[in-house]
Amino acid sequence: MGGMQTRRIDVNGPLNVADFGGQGPSMVLVHGLGGSHVNWMLLGPVLAERARVLAPDMAGFGFTPPAGRGMDVHANAGLLGDLLRTEIGAPAILVGNSMGALISLMVASQHPELVAGLVLLGPAVPVAPGVSRDRQVTLAFTAYVTPGVGEMFVRRRLATLGPEGLVRETFSLCCVDPSRVPDEVIEKHVEMVRARTRMPWAHAAVLRAARSLMGEILRRRRFATRLARVEAPTLVLQGEHDRLITSAAARLAARARPGWTYRQLDGLGHTPQLEDPDRTAREILSWVDGPGRAALERAGPERGAPAVEAG
Repeated sequence: MGGMQTRRIDVNGPLNVADFGGQGPSMVLVHGLGGSHVNWMLLGPVLAERARVLAPDMAGFGFTPPAGRGMDVHANAGLLGDLLRTEIGAPAILVGNSMGALISLMVASQHPELVAGLVLLGPAVPVAPGVSRDRQVTLAFTAYVTPGVGEMFVRRRLATLGPEGLVRETFSLCCVDPSRVPDEVIEKHVEMVRARTRMPWAHAAVLRAARSLMGEILRRRRFATRLARVEAPTLVLQGEHDRLITSAAARLAARARPGWTYRQLDGLGHTPQLEDPDRTAREILSWVDGPGRAALERAGPERGAPAVEAG
């Protein structure tokens, strides 16, 4: 788990970035709803053996303040595009989980020149017709999108569970076997939740992102148009027992693009990068050595960005 350093750079305002080092083609890891760079602390070092790896905190998440920027998926797609354009300076392979996969898709569809390849882990995609959805997930997102109810829901959940309970419940939802995640990784997530209790924008960021995410995946026709515009080679990695995004939904999205590669991770859930980072890395690196070779060849090294003082 070594090799991760955080720094703050300027991308239309302060942006916190975890730097995993490495040399070669750039890989940018994009976290999901309520997540941050700590979601990548197990996978990042493994990928850094083959690539130059960065993991930003999106605006309103982790240690990146909104600083006048929007906190929904559209604004954060714009922020990710700006990061690629001004700081990476070359096409990158985007590895996104859940909401981060949606944000990565949005950038790839709008700015194909910035994206050499896509790896989508448990991507936020439209539900598969006729497939039952997890009741706990459905209730949570119904609360998120309901004005007034969402605000009360996130406040009460944190007040009732506390930082450690909130993290434990989240891992229980996102992993088939949370015990696979090392204790020190759990503690880093708890520390992040504690830090975010002092950030006045934290709850608003989750709600705005969740509402905009749902707005995207409920519009099937627009989502299909977005998929059709993606030019980059793409790998969809889907946990077999993902409770947030069913394998049927992820498979349906991948089948809409015959050139895409779909791989199911048997026995894993929504965050395979935390539950089994070695297996997840093997799948990603096998893809870039095979069907995704064009992504590896097109991705350039990071130009480099000066750090600015954290504050």
